[in-house]
Amino acid sequence: MNKDGVNYRIEKDSLGELKIPRDAYYGIHTARALNNFNIDKSTVNINLINAVVTVKKAAAMAHKRLKEIDIKVCDAIIQACDKILEGKFQGEFLVNPYQGGAGTSTNMNVNEVIANVALEIINEEKGRYDIIHPIEHVNFAQSTNDVYPTALRIASIKLIRKLSKSFAALQETLQEKENEFADIIKLGRTQLMDAVPIMVGQEFGAYARAIARDRWRIYKVEERLREMNMGGTAIGTGLNASQKYIYIVTDYIQALTGFGMARSDYPIDTTQNMDVFVEVSGLLKSAAVNLMKISNDFRLLNSGPYGGLGELILPSMQAGSSIMPNKINPVIPEMVAQVSMKVIANDSAITTAAYSGQLELNAFAPLIAHCLLESLELMDSVVNKFKDKCIKEIKVNEAKCKENLENSLALVTAVVNYIGYDKAAEISKKAINEGKTIKEILKEEKLFTKEELNKILNPFGITSPGTPGEGGK
Repeated sequence: MNKDGVNYRIEKDSLGELKIPRDAYYGIHTARALNNFNIDKSTVNINLINAVVTVKKAAAMAHKRLKEIDIKVCDAIIQACDKILEGKFQGEFLVNPYQGGAGTSTNMNVNEVIANVALEIINEEKGRYDIIHPIEHVNFAQSTNDVYPTALRIASIKLIRKLSKSFAALQETLQEKENEFADIIKLGRTQLMDAVPIMVGQEFGAYARAIARDRWRIYKVEERLREMNMGGTAIGTGLNASQKYIYIVTDYIQALTGFGMARSDYPIDTTQNMDVFVEVSGLLKSAAVNLMKISNDFRLLNSGPYGGLGELILPSMQAGSSIMPNKINPVIPEMVAQVSMKVIANDSAITTAAYSGQLELNAFAPLIAHCLLESLELMDSVVNKFKDKCIKEIKVNEAKCKENLENSLALVTAVVNYIGYDKAAEISKKAINEGKTIKEILKEEKLFTKEELNKILNPFGITSPGTPGEGGK
């Protein structure tokens, strides 16, 4: 026991010795990383940790089958992986995501925890690496450079599948609102200025279709991630990995994940190039752009509600001011916008990290992993919040929609084909000067009968293709 009251064990590496808390499941490599990269309290994403553990389990299963490592050691490693994947020992994965070494510290953190859990399973003391070694056994025939990218692909696919379902649910909710608001007419706007009429349902239909594209793109991009470089070891050449192991470990990864992972036919490429993660991030950025657009539209249409547009009524989620009574802010769309900004910023970081790779390896893979997994998790959470706490409860202020439409000049466009552009411009100018509506001026001018005017200005006619009043509903 040391003077601080903590029991320690001594571990060695090529740099020397370190004291490691006797109860810790991590070892000297993790301890050095904790000292080197302790810039904040962030830790590596648990989805990536679990994916690395899954890869280690697959490797141990392959080595057991090929008898490349003692069967008892393999069994202990496999059992240790299962315990970790059950959610135990999460507090042992302490390395900061902003780490040098292309992910080596993450890989070694996992290797050491697995080794020490395995030692405990066979009733040996932690640190007895002469029995089960983090590198010689847990990391046998592997390198950080094939384990880490493979694990990132696995973790990303898991989150992509979840996110794709969330986008599908968001699309469905928007389509429900499209149907619910199908008969409510309002003023459409271009460049924030009065334009022509549109149905509220049509606006929501456009949102639904944008989200449908995002859902499909995110669903399909999984295919890009299934190609892995496992077995490529250091630079993709497969040095120190047997041919049989390379193929068998792929089979076990497929079985353990259920993701249809396939070994790259050119692992050197898959080891050094990170463009696939840029592609995934780019699609997340596209989705963030659409979420930002929708959330901004909601904020505008909800604005006021008495001094602004006030056409949409967003659900009241919390008091909006510490000084202004009864002020309610559009906090959910504001949250969606901020998450969208973060995803777009993460995409910039991922892009920069990917093109900064050099020669046979990208040293900045940890930043790519941290930002990509963060974006996937943030996007999934915010999509569901947006759906449940905002869109499902949105209502329309029909009276305000009617008032804004009738007080605008939008309806004059409907009669252009009948009276010409110049006469329509004259009528709209007269409406402005006299403070009257377009409909009132048209009645005064007696250019149409009451029946003709009602037919031309039919809400379904003026929000559909063709000349208003000629056919339609």
